[in-house]
Amino acid sequence: MDEDYYDVDAILAENQKVQCTFKVTVPEMGHLDGGNERDIKPLSKVNIPMWMAYILIYSDYADFNIPPPFSSRVRNALNAEPKSVKLCNLVGQGGVWYAFGVMIMKLLNDAPANDMSEILVKTFRSRLPEVIDQAQHFASITTATAGAGSADPSGAFREGLDGTERELFTLAQVAVQTTKKWYNHSEVPGK
Repeated sequence: MDEDYYDVDAILAENQKVQCTFKVTVPEMGHLDGGNERDIKPLSKVNIPMWMAYILIYSDYADFNIPPPFSSRVRNALNAEPKSVKLCNLVGQGGVWYAFGVMIMKLLNDAPANDMSEILVKTFRSRLPEVIDQAQHFASITTATAGAGSADPSGAFREGLDGTERELFTLAQVAVQTTKKWYNHSEVPGK
């Protein structure tokens, strides 16, 4: 957690909520459940942000359930066709699915953590070539239609991307445009 203190994606991921089942009575914290109870009772299920869940889980006050963005249904969809899953729709606040997954992974024991790591890496590896390919495609379209007053044609594709994938998409577009400018500038006239 500390190494990502200033990282906006880490901050957004830490604010994602997980459902925790309390093992003990927690006095004066009933407001976390949104109810009228004064205390949180054992076996109460409460959705709390990750930054608070870390403390409660490591202190052995609560257990947590794997959040819906990493449920078996989502995992099956990712195993079937990772490129068709809109990762940004699985988590709110900027679509930080990968960062949220890494935080969940840190809370898990060895075997479940390895499974989570495998899902994250496999998804990223299978989606990355499409992200780069589409970035290059849309960069060439944008360069060809520059000044035509057209809207950004890549917007619909970027909608389904995670925040990390959107950053890579933008970097790939800038690289294509920069390479094109360099190539056009370095051509020798008359040859």
